[in-house]
Amino acid sequence: MSVHILDAMAREGFEQTVAIHDRASGLRAFLGIHDTVRGPAFGGIRRRDYRDEREMLLDCLRLSRAMTHKAALLDLPAGGGKIVLADREDVNWEAAYRHIGEVVEGFGGRFYTGPDVNTGPVELGFVAEATEFVTNPGDSGPGELAEATAEGVFQGIAAGLRARYGETDWDQRKIVVQGLGSVGELLVKRLVGTGTEVVGADIDEERAATVAERHGIETIDAASALDERCDVLSPNALGGLLHDLSLNRLRCQIIAGGANNQLARALVGDELYDADILYVPDFVINAGALVRGTIFHLEKRREPVEAIGLRIGAAAERILAAAVEDDDAPARVAVRMAERRIAEWRGLA
Repeated sequence: MSVHILDAMAREGFEQTVAIHDRASGLRAFLGIHDTVRGPAFGGIRRRDYRDEREMLLDCLRLSRAMTHKAALLDLPAGGGKIVLADREDVNWEAAYRHIGEVVEGFGGRFYTGPDVNTGPVELGFVAEATEFVTNPGDSGPGELAEATAEGVFQGIAAGLRARYGETDWDQRKIVVQGLGSVGELLVKRLVGTGTEVVGADIDEERAATVAERHGIETIDAASALDERCDVLSPNALGGLLHDLSLNRLRCQIIAGGANNQLARALVGDELYDADILYVPDFVINAGALVRGTIFHLEKRREPVEAIGLRIGAAAERILAAAVEDDDAPARVAVRMAERRIAEWRGLA
């Protein structure tokens, strides 16, 4: 770990980052805890084929900080954390996830984990063998997390439409849903029910065809999703979609989706604002799983998906209204609001 990364951790107020190596399973991972001043940190387990350990660590730090921002903007009694795993062929994943459970258990409730990219119910079942501090959807869990995320994205899109046009007017809108996994398909279903014209795109052509048949939507090649003229582009796959080379391709009025880290760098949010494209911050409207998991673990109840969506939609509307008032990019305003709230909490701790 370089001195520069340690400086960044100090500057951003990180509490702890742990490097994990399990000789028996071959696991290599990082666990980051950004903030627990308001309550335990929550963050899922992301497994990816990272270029190197530096990229892996930076992803861990970015994602855990974003989880704290989500919790702050939605006024949850929680902070942010994350686990990232290097996806390698020589790993015994069953043993690796059990080891992750042992590590999480060692935090004694200071950190709760759950699903993320390439970590689903099977993997979380292994984690749950070693710790109770895990969110595993199912009969005994908080309920379906993808539906909570999709409903939050839907309400975020609604907030964006009202901010841009004054009304949602669903039946007059065209929305491109990029990424048709569990969240993307549930979002498609929700949008189709409003009479919206929905166009889907996914790199898995078979998956795209299945979703199109189920919901009666048009699909386009995933590579051309950014070029499609529409009211709303909703990215719901992996992050980093919006960068210097992709900005000039955009033909949308609003961007609102469930993917994490859609902006390849923070300044892209400013560039979208200058281009008069309304960006509804991803770390606000994709927080449905966090809301549902936090309430389940800390308040011991299941929050209805409709209530989760309305909570997220109200937060998005506050941010977009503040952006108008401040004449500033919504992404920058959202971070400023979150950090102000976190600073207040730290001052009271």
